[in-house]
Amino acid sequence: MLRLPFWAGVVTIGLASGGAPPGQGPACDRDNGGLVVPAGFCATLFATVESPRHLAVGPKGDVFVSGTRGGVTALRDRDGDGHADTTATFGASYGAGGTGIAITDDAIYYAPNDKVIRFAWQPGSLLPSDGGTVIVRDLPTGGHTAKPITLGKDGSLFVDQGSPGNVCVGQGSPTRGAVPPEPFPVCADLEHRAGIWRYDARKPGQTLADGERWVTGFRNGMAIGVEPTTGVLWGATHGRDQLGLWPGYTVEDNAEKPAEEFGMLTKGSDFGWPYCYYDPIARKKMLAPEYGGDNVKQGPCARKSQPVIAFPGHWAPLQLAFVPARNLLGAAYASGAFIAFHGSWNRAPLPQDGFRIVFIPFKDGRATGQYSTFAKGAGSGPSSQIKLSGVAVAPEGNAIYMASDQVGKVWRIIPMGGK
Repeated sequence: MLRLPFWAGVVTIGLASGGAPPGQGPACDRDNGGLVVPAGFCATLFATVESPRHLAVGPKGDVFVSGTRGGVTALRDRDGDGHADTTATFGASYGAGGTGIAITDDAIYYAPNDKVIRFAWQPGSLLPSDGGTVIVRDLPTGGHTAKPITLGKDGSLFVDQGSPGNVCVGQGSPTRGAVPPEPFPVCADLEHRAGIWRYDARKPGQTLADGERWVTGFRNGMAIGVEPTTGVLWGATHGRDQLGLWPGYTVEDNAEKPAEEFGMLTKGSDFGWPYCYYDPIARKKMLAPEYGGDNVKQGPCARKSQPVIAFPGHWAPLQLAFVPARNLLGAAYASGAFIAFHGSWNRAPLPQDGFRIVFIPFKDGRATGQYSTFAKGAGSGPSSQIKLSGVAVAPEGNAIYMASDQVGKVWRIIPMGGK
Protein backbone atom coordinates (compact mmCIF):
# COMPACT_ATOMS: atom_id res chain seq x y z
CA MET A 1 0.00 0.00 0.00
CA LEU A 2 1.32 3.44 -0.92
CA ARG A 3 1.39 5.78 2.10
CA LEU A 4 1.32 9.48 1.41
CA PRO A 5 2.37 12.38 3.63
CA PHE A 6 -0.51 14.42 5.03
CA TRP A 7 0.10 17.36 2.69
CA ALA A 8 -0.06 15.33 -0.53
CA GLY A 9 -3.00 14.45 -2.71
CA VAL A 10 -3.80 10.99 -3.96
CA VAL A 11 -1.40 9.50 -6.46
CA THR A 12 -3.21 7.88 -9.38
CA ILE A 13 -1.67 5.35 -11.69
CA GLY A 14 -3.17 4.36 -15.01
CA LEU A 15 -2.29 3.56 -18.59
CA ALA A 16 -2.60 6.24 -21.26
CA SER A 17 -3.82 5.30 -24.70
CA GLY A 18 -1.55 5.49 -27.75
CA GLY A 19 2.20 5.88 -27.81
CA ALA A 20 4.87 3.22 -27.97
CA PRO A 21 5.20 0.06 -25.87
CA PRO A 22 7.69 0.20 -22.98
CA GLY A 23 11.29 0.01 -24.15
CA GLN A 24 10.64 1.21 -27.70
CA GLY A 25 11.16 4.92 -27.03
CA PRO A 26 8.70 7.79 -27.31
CA ALA A 27 6.11 8.00 -30.03
CA CYS A 28 4.09 10.98 -31.17
CA ASP A 29 0.37 11.37 -31.62
CA ARG A 30 -0.72 11.04 -35.23
CA ASP A 31 -2.13 14.57 -35.14
CA ASN A 32 0.66 15.93 -32.91
CA GLY A 33 -1.90 16.40 -30.17
CA GLY A 34 -3.73 18.98 -32.27
CA LEU A 35 -0.66 21.19 -32.70
CA VAL A 36 1.41 22.56 -35.55
CA VAL A 37 5.11 22.12 -34.75
CA PRO A 38 8.31 22.77 -36.77
CA ALA A 39 9.66 20.24 -39.24
CA GLY A 40 11.81 17.73 -37.39
CA PHE A 41 9.63 17.82 -34.26
CA CYS A 42 6.53 15.95 -33.16
CA ALA A 43 4.16 16.20 -30.19
CA THR A 44 1.97 14.23 -27.82
CA LEU A 45 -0.88 15.27 -25.58
CA PHE A 46 1.07 14.59 -22.39
CA ALA A 47 -1.77 15.02 -19.88
CA THR A 48 -5.07 16.67 -19.12
CA VAL A 49 -4.94 18.94 -16.05
CA GLU A 50 -7.60 21.26 -14.73
CA SER A 51 -6.69 24.92 -15.38
CA PRO A 52 -2.89 24.50 -15.70
CA ARG A 53 -0.79 27.65 -15.54
CA HIS A 54 3.02 27.65 -15.35
CA LEU A 55 5.26 24.61 -15.78
CA ALA A 56 8.58 23.40 -14.39
CA VAL A 57 10.37 20.21 -15.42
CA GLY A 58 12.50 18.01 -13.19
CA PRO A 59 15.09 15.41 -14.14
CA LYS A 60 13.94 12.71 -16.55
CA GLY A 61 10.89 14.66 -17.67
CA ASP A 62 8.75 14.85 -14.53
CA VAL A 63 6.49 17.88 -15.03
CA PHE A 64 5.22 20.09 -12.21
CA VAL A 65 2.18 22.21 -13.01
CA SER A 66 0.74 25.11 -11.04
CA GLY A 67 -2.99 25.56 -11.25
CA THR A 68 -5.53 28.32 -10.85
CA ARG A 69 -7.56 25.94 -8.67
CA GLY A 70 -4.65 25.85 -6.23
CA GLY A 71 -1.74 23.53 -5.56
CA VAL A 72 0.74 21.69 -7.77
CA THR A 73 0.13 18.69 -10.02
CA ALA A 74 3.13 16.44 -10.69
CA LEU A 75 3.13 14.29 -13.84
CA ARG A 76 5.32 11.33 -14.78
CA ASP A 77 5.54 9.23 -17.93
CA ARG A 78 6.74 5.90 -16.51
CA ASP A 79 6.74 3.86 -19.71
CA GLY A 80 8.18 6.52 -22.01
CA ASP A 81 5.28 6.61 -24.45
CA GLY A 82 4.88 10.40 -24.35
CA HIS A 83 1.80 10.35 -22.10
CA ALA A 84 1.78 10.88 -18.34
CA ASP A 85 0.54 7.82 -16.44
CA THR A 86 1.33 8.81 -12.84
CA THR A 87 -0.07 11.86 -11.09
CA ALA A 88 0.52 13.41 -7.67
CA THR A 89 -0.80 16.61 -6.11
CA PHE A 90 0.35 18.79 -3.23
CA GLY A 91 0.15 22.35 -1.92
CA ALA A 92 -3.62 22.86 -2.24
CA SER A 93 -3.87 23.67 1.47
CA TYR A 94 -2.23 27.04 0.77
CA GLY A 95 -5.38 28.24 -0.98
CA ALA A 96 -6.87 28.66 -4.43
CA GLY A 97 -5.06 30.46 -7.21
CA GLY A 98 -1.47 29.78 -8.16
CA THR A 99 0.86 30.54 -11.04
CA GLY A 100 4.57 30.76 -10.22
CA ILE A 101 6.61 27.55 -10.01
CA ALA A 102 10.35 26.81 -10.07
CA ILE A 103 12.67 23.90 -9.25
CA THR A 104 16.17 23.64 -7.77
CA ASP A 105 18.24 20.59 -6.85
CA ASP A 106 16.62 20.47 -3.40
CA ALA A 107 13.35 22.42 -3.55
CA ILE A 108 10.16 23.18 -5.43
CA TYR A 109 8.91 26.76 -5.22
CA TYR A 110 5.22 27.48 -5.71
CA ALA A 111 3.50 30.87 -5.68
CA PRO A 112 -0.19 31.24 -4.87
CA ASN A 113 -1.49 34.75 -5.41
CA ASP A 114 -0.31 36.17 -2.07
CA LYS A 115 2.80 34.22 -1.09
CA VAL A 116 5.72 32.02 -2.17
CA ILE A 117 6.15 28.53 -0.69
CA ARG A 118 9.34 26.46 -0.62
CA PHE A 119 8.91 22.68 -0.48
CA ALA A 120 11.91 20.53 0.37
CA TRP A 121 12.37 18.01 -2.41
CA GLN A 122 14.65 15.30 -3.75
CA PRO A 123 15.17 14.89 -7.50
CA GLY A 124 13.31 11.88 -8.79
CA SER A 125 10.41 12.31 -6.38
CA LEU A 126 6.95 13.46 -7.44
CA LEU A 127 6.17 14.69 -3.93
CA PRO A 128 8.01 17.07 -1.59
CA SER A 129 9.54 15.79 1.62
CA ASP A 130 7.83 18.38 3.83
CA GLY A 131 4.65 20.41 4.01
CA GLY A 132 6.26 23.59 2.75
CA THR A 133 7.71 26.76 4.27
CA VAL A 134 6.40 30.25 3.54
CA ILE A 135 9.32 32.20 2.07
CA VAL A 136 7.41 35.41 1.26
CA ARG A 137 3.99 36.25 2.68
CA ASP A 138 1.31 38.96 2.42
CA LEU A 139 2.03 39.86 -1.20
CA PRO A 140 -0.42 42.35 -2.77
CA THR A 141 -3.46 40.97 -4.55
CA GLY A 142 -6.22 42.36 -6.74
CA GLY A 143 -6.00 43.34 -10.38
CA HIS A 144 -3.06 41.47 -11.88
CA THR A 145 -2.85 39.18 -8.90
CA ALA A 146 -0.81 36.20 -10.24
CA LYS A 147 2.74 35.87 -8.93
CA PRO A 148 5.18 34.55 -11.56
CA ILE A 149 8.57 33.65 -10.11
CA THR A 150 12.06 32.71 -11.24
CA LEU A 151 15.31 31.89 -9.44
CA GLY A 152 18.71 33.52 -9.87
CA LYS A 153 22.10 31.86 -9.62
CA ASP A 154 23.01 33.90 -6.52
CA GLY A 155 20.07 32.74 -4.38
CA SER A 156 17.72 35.39 -5.69
CA LEU A 157 13.99 34.81 -5.85
CA PHE A 158 12.44 37.19 -8.38
CA VAL A 159 8.69 37.82 -8.04
CA ASP A 160 6.52 39.79 -10.44
CA GLN A 161 3.98 41.96 -8.61
CA GLY A 162 1.65 43.11 -11.38
CA SER A 163 -0.26 46.39 -11.41
CA PRO A 164 -3.69 46.60 -9.76
CA GLY A 165 -5.23 47.97 -12.96
CA ASN A 166 -4.87 49.04 -16.54
CA VAL A 167 -3.55 52.46 -15.58
CA CYS A 168 -2.69 54.02 -12.22
CA VAL A 169 -5.64 53.58 -9.88
CA GLY A 170 -4.16 54.60 -6.53
CA GLN A 171 -2.90 57.86 -5.11
CA GLY A 172 -1.26 59.95 -7.82
CA SER A 173 -3.56 58.80 -10.61
CA PRO A 174 -4.58 61.66 -12.93
CA THR A 175 -8.11 62.98 -13.20
CA ARG A 176 -9.63 62.27 -16.59
CA GLY A 177 -9.46 65.33 -18.82
CA ALA A 178 -6.98 67.15 -16.59
CA VAL A 179 -3.35 66.77 -17.67
CA PRO A 180 -1.07 66.83 -14.60
CA PRO A 181 1.99 69.10 -14.76
CA GLU A 182 5.52 67.71 -14.94
CA PRO A 183 7.04 66.28 -12.91
CA PHE A 184 4.06 63.94 -12.86
CA PRO A 185 2.58 62.92 -9.52
CA VAL A 186 4.09 59.67 -8.27
CA CYS A 187 1.66 56.80 -8.78
CA ALA A 188 1.40 55.08 -5.39
CA ASP A 189 0.74 51.77 -7.15
CA LEU A 190 4.44 51.66 -8.01
CA GLU A 191 5.43 51.30 -4.36
CA HIS A 192 4.53 47.61 -4.32
CA ARG A 193 3.14 46.88 -7.80
CA ALA A 194 3.98 46.96 -11.53
CA GLY A 195 7.50 45.65 -11.14
CA ILE A 196 9.84 42.82 -10.22
CA TRP A 197 11.01 42.38 -6.64
CA ARG A 198 14.02 40.40 -5.44
CA TYR A 199 13.82 38.26 -2.29
CA ASP A 200 16.13 35.71 -0.66
CA ALA A 201 15.13 32.28 -1.97
CA ARG A 202 15.98 30.48 1.31
CA LYS A 203 14.90 32.94 4.01
CA PRO A 204 11.51 32.10 5.59
CA GLY A 205 8.93 34.66 6.58
CA GLN A 206 9.88 37.59 4.37
CA THR A 207 7.37 40.37 3.68
CA LEU A 208 7.16 43.24 1.21
CA ALA A 209 9.50 45.26 3.38
CA ASP A 210 12.23 42.64 2.90
CA GLY A 211 12.02 42.74 -0.88
CA GLU A 212 14.22 44.84 -3.15
CA ARG A 213 12.48 46.55 -6.04
CA TRP A 214 14.55 45.31 -8.95
CA VAL A 215 12.55 46.69 -11.90
CA THR A 216 9.73 49.25 -11.94
CA GLY A 217 7.18 50.47 -14.46
CA PHE A 218 6.75 46.88 -15.75
CA ARG A 219 2.96 46.64 -15.83
CA ASN A 220 2.37 42.89 -15.64
CA GLY A 221 5.54 40.87 -16.20
CA MET A 222 4.06 37.40 -16.35
CA ALA A 223 6.95 35.92 -18.38
CA ILE A 224 10.29 36.19 -16.56
CA GLY A 225 13.41 34.04 -16.54
CA VAL A 226 17.16 34.03 -15.94
CA GLU A 227 19.46 33.46 -18.93
CA PRO A 228 21.56 30.43 -17.91
CA THR A 229 25.01 31.52 -19.16
CA THR A 230 24.98 35.10 -17.84
CA GLY A 231 22.56 34.93 -14.91
CA VAL A 232 20.78 38.03 -16.25
CA LEU A 233 17.03 38.44 -15.76
CA TRP A 234 14.85 38.86 -18.87
CA GLY A 235 11.12 39.21 -19.23
CA ALA A 236 8.01 40.19 -21.16
CA THR A 237 5.13 42.31 -19.91
CA HIS A 238 1.53 42.93 -20.87
CA GLY A 239 0.98 46.38 -22.31
CA ARG A 240 -1.93 48.57 -21.29
CA ASP A 241 -5.40 48.66 -22.91
CA GLN A 242 -8.01 51.26 -23.88
CA LEU A 243 -5.95 53.76 -25.86
CA GLY A 244 -8.90 53.95 -28.26
CA LEU A 245 -10.98 55.72 -25.63
CA TRP A 246 -8.85 58.86 -26.05
CA PRO A 247 -8.95 61.57 -28.74
CA GLY A 248 -6.28 61.13 -31.40
CA TYR A 249 -6.35 57.32 -31.27
CA THR A 250 -8.21 55.22 -33.83
CA VAL A 251 -9.69 51.77 -33.32
CA GLU A 252 -6.73 50.42 -35.30
CA ASP A 253 -4.37 52.19 -32.88
CA ASN A 254 -6.24 50.53 -30.03
CA ALA A 255 -5.71 47.11 -31.67
CA GLU A 256 -2.03 47.53 -32.52
CA LYS A 257 -0.82 49.52 -29.51
CA PRO A 258 0.92 49.28 -27.21
CA ALA A 259 3.46 46.53 -27.78
CA GLU A 260 4.07 43.66 -25.40
CA GLU A 261 7.64 44.54 -24.39
CA PHE A 262 10.42 41.96 -24.02
CA GLY A 263 13.79 43.00 -22.70
CA MET A 264 16.65 42.72 -20.25
CA LEU A 265 15.56 43.40 -16.67
CA THR A 266 18.68 44.85 -15.10
CA LYS A 267 18.60 46.29 -11.61
CA GLY A 268 17.04 49.75 -11.60
CA SER A 269 15.33 49.46 -14.99
CA ASP A 270 12.23 51.63 -15.40
CA PHE A 271 9.92 50.69 -18.30
CA GLY A 272 7.67 53.67 -17.71
CA TRP A 273 4.22 52.43 -16.71
CA PRO A 274 1.79 54.18 -16.10
CA TYR A 275 3.29 57.27 -17.75
CA CYS A 276 4.55 55.62 -20.94
CA TYR A 277 3.87 52.84 -23.43
CA TYR A 278 5.81 51.45 -26.38
CA ASP A 279 4.46 52.21 -29.85
CA PRO A 280 5.52 49.32 -32.16
CA ILE A 281 4.73 51.35 -35.27
CA ALA A 282 6.71 54.48 -34.36
CA ARG A 283 9.24 52.26 -32.51
CA LYS A 284 9.33 54.70 -29.61
CA LYS A 285 8.22 55.01 -26.02
CA MET A 286 5.24 57.35 -26.05
CA LEU A 287 3.61 59.52 -23.40
CA ALA A 288 0.32 58.05 -22.16
CA PRO A 289 -2.81 60.10 -22.87
CA GLU A 290 -3.57 60.38 -19.15
CA TYR A 291 -0.40 62.48 -18.86
CA GLY A 292 -0.86 64.61 -21.96
CA GLY A 293 0.09 62.13 -24.69
CA ASP A 294 -1.49 62.56 -28.11
CA ASN A 295 -0.12 59.58 -30.11
CA VAL A 296 2.92 61.72 -31.04
CA LYS A 297 4.55 63.10 -27.87
CA GLN A 298 7.37 61.26 -26.13
CA GLY A 299 8.25 63.64 -23.33
CA PRO A 300 10.19 61.95 -20.53
CA CYS A 301 9.37 58.52 -22.01
CA ALA A 302 12.32 58.78 -24.40
CA ARG A 303 14.56 58.19 -21.36
CA LYS A 304 12.81 55.04 -20.12
CA SER A 305 14.09 51.48 -20.58
CA GLN A 306 13.52 50.19 -24.09
CA PRO A 307 12.46 46.71 -25.20
CA VAL A 308 14.66 44.43 -27.30
CA ILE A 309 11.55 43.01 -28.99
CA ALA A 310 8.15 44.70 -29.35
CA PHE A 311 5.59 41.92 -29.76
CA PRO A 312 2.21 42.83 -31.28
CA GLY A 313 -0.33 44.46 -29.00
CA HIS A 314 -2.45 42.35 -26.64
CA TRP A 315 -0.75 39.02 -27.35
CA ALA A 316 -0.42 38.49 -23.54
CA PRO A 317 2.91 36.72 -22.75
CA LEU A 318 2.40 34.25 -19.88
CA GLN A 319 5.61 32.25 -19.31
CA LEU A 320 9.23 32.34 -20.45
CA ALA A 321 11.60 29.35 -20.54
CA PHE A 322 15.28 29.41 -21.50
CA VAL A 323 16.99 26.56 -23.31
CA PRO A 324 19.36 24.88 -20.79
CA ALA A 325 23.09 24.57 -21.33
CA ARG A 326 22.60 21.00 -22.51
CA ASN A 327 20.70 21.02 -25.78
CA LEU A 328 19.32 18.20 -27.90
CA LEU A 329 16.82 20.35 -29.78
CA GLY A 330 19.06 21.05 -32.75
CA ALA A 331 21.29 23.93 -33.82
CA ALA A 332 18.40 26.30 -34.55
CA TYR A 333 17.33 26.12 -30.90
CA ALA A 334 20.75 25.87 -29.25
CA SER A 335 20.48 29.15 -27.33
CA GLY A 336 17.45 31.24 -26.59
CA ALA A 337 14.06 31.38 -24.93
CA PHE A 338 10.52 30.22 -25.55
CA ILE A 339 7.51 32.37 -24.60
CA ALA A 340 3.93 31.13 -24.23
CA PHE A 341 1.32 33.66 -25.35
CA HIS A 342 -2.27 33.55 -24.16
CA GLY A 343 -3.49 35.52 -27.17
CA SER A 344 -5.62 38.61 -27.54
CA TRP A 345 -9.26 39.40 -26.84
CA ASN A 346 -9.27 43.07 -27.86
CA ARG A 347 -7.65 43.48 -31.28
CA ALA A 348 -10.94 44.26 -33.05
CA PRO A 349 -11.51 45.34 -35.76
CA LEU A 350 -8.35 43.35 -36.60
CA PRO A 351 -8.36 39.55 -36.16
CA GLN A 352 -7.57 38.25 -32.68
CA ASP A 353 -4.02 36.92 -32.58
CA GLY A 354 -1.17 35.69 -30.38
CA PHE A 355 -2.14 32.09 -29.39
CA ARG A 356 1.30 30.51 -29.84
CA ILE A 357 4.72 29.58 -28.51
CA VAL A 358 7.52 31.69 -29.96
CA PHE A 359 11.25 31.11 -29.93
CA ILE A 360 13.72 33.98 -29.42
CA PRO A 361 17.30 33.14 -30.44
CA PHE A 362 20.13 34.42 -28.22
CA LYS A 363 23.78 34.96 -29.10
CA ASP A 364 26.49 35.51 -26.47
CA GLY A 365 23.85 35.79 -23.77
CA ARG A 366 21.73 38.44 -25.50
CA ALA A 367 18.56 38.31 -27.56
CA THR A 368 19.13 38.88 -31.26
CA GLY A 369 15.91 40.85 -31.60
CA GLN A 370 14.30 38.22 -33.85
CA TYR A 371 11.63 35.64 -33.08
CA SER A 372 9.64 32.91 -34.82
CA THR A 373 6.51 30.91 -34.08
CA PHE A 374 7.43 27.48 -32.69
CA ALA A 375 4.04 25.88 -31.99
CA LYS A 376 0.34 26.69 -32.11
CA GLY A 377 -3.01 25.02 -32.50
CA ALA A 378 -3.69 23.22 -35.77
CA GLY A 379 -6.40 24.21 -38.23
CA SER A 380 -7.91 27.63 -38.72
CA GLY A 381 -10.30 29.83 -36.79
CA PRO A 382 -11.11 28.85 -33.18
CA SER A 383 -9.28 25.50 -33.40
CA SER A 384 -5.99 27.34 -33.90
CA GLN A 385 -6.65 29.90 -31.16
CA ILE A 386 -5.53 27.82 -28.19
CA LYS A 387 -4.73 30.12 -25.26
CA LEU A 388 -1.34 29.01 -23.93
CA SER A 389 -0.45 29.53 -20.30
CA GLY A 390 2.86 27.78 -19.75
CA VAL A 391 6.08 26.59 -21.38
CA ALA A 392 9.14 24.81 -20.02
CA VAL A 393 12.18 22.97 -21.35
CA ALA A 394 13.42 19.71 -19.85
CA PRO A 395 16.78 20.15 -18.09
CA GLU A 396 18.23 17.45 -20.35
CA GLY A 397 17.42 19.75 -23.27
CA ASN A 398 15.44 17.08 -25.11
CA ALA A 399 11.81 18.22 -24.84
CA ILE A 400 9.60 21.30 -24.65
CA TYR A 401 6.41 21.22 -22.62
CA MET A 402 3.51 23.63 -23.07
CA ALA A 403 0.17 24.11 -21.31
CA SER A 404 -3.22 25.70 -21.94
CA ASP A 405 -5.46 26.75 -19.08
CA GLN A 406 -8.23 27.27 -21.64
CA VAL A 407 -8.50 23.61 -22.69
CA GLY A 408 -6.83 21.97 -19.68
CA LYS A 409 -3.99 20.28 -21.56
CA VAL A 410 -0.23 19.80 -21.29
CA TRP A 411 1.74 18.78 -24.40
CA ARG A 412 5.24 17.45 -24.95
CA ILE A 413 7.18 18.38 -28.09
CA ILE A 414 10.35 16.46 -28.97
CA PRO A 415 12.81 16.31 -31.87
CA MET A 416 12.19 13.36 -34.17
CA GLY A 417 14.12 10.40 -32.88
CA GLY A 418 14.48 12.05 -29.47
CA LYS A 419 14.04 10.43 -26.10
